[in-house]
Amino acid sequence: MNKKKIAVLVGSLRKESFNRKVAKQLIQLAPDSLELEIVEIGKLPHYDEDIDQNPPAEYVDFRNKVKAADGVLFVTPEYNRSIPGVLKNAIDVGSRPYGQSVWGGKPGAVVSVSVSPIGGFGANHILRQSMVFLDVPMMQQPEGYIGGAHTLFDEKGVLVNDDTRAFLKRYMDAYASWVNSF
Repeated sequence: MNKKKIAVLVGSLRKESFNRKVAKQLIQLAPDSLELEIVEIGKLPHYDEDIDQNPPAEYVDFRNKVKAADGVLFVTPEYNRSIPGVLKNAIDVGSRPYGQSVWGGKPGAVVSVSVSPIGGFGANHILRQSMVFLDVPMMQQPEGYIGGAHTLFDEKGVLVNDDTRAFLKRYMDAYASWVNSF
């Protein structure tokens, strides 16, 4: 069986963000049928149709990485009941120029991570709304809301919550099944 390549987009830019830590856990816990890679989005210039006439190298590199992927996994915090601007920008860069979107048909999933108890519920659903328009079928179950993120890791960034680890493992097993159904 060929491994499915999965682009992982992390919506938080902070080096030691809880979202990045969760993304790394998801990568470690993924079944062997998936090959996951974090695709960095922090250096993407803001989407601007004027510069897209002669796209910057960052646009081209990002688009090529997502286009080459068999699926996409989003790990995002919630900012003001929505997704971070950097993630929205990445979505926009990948969806343009009009008619050349790199997103379409790739099975997706989202895990939202927050220190709040509701685990980024708003961001999770806002992201799903954009993915519907971009023809990215999103995994419905299990839903991935990780609350209380500040209590899940030790000072070295190691996940210390066994229940969360078990959930993340089940999540990745379900995502592998979802991706392999395409």
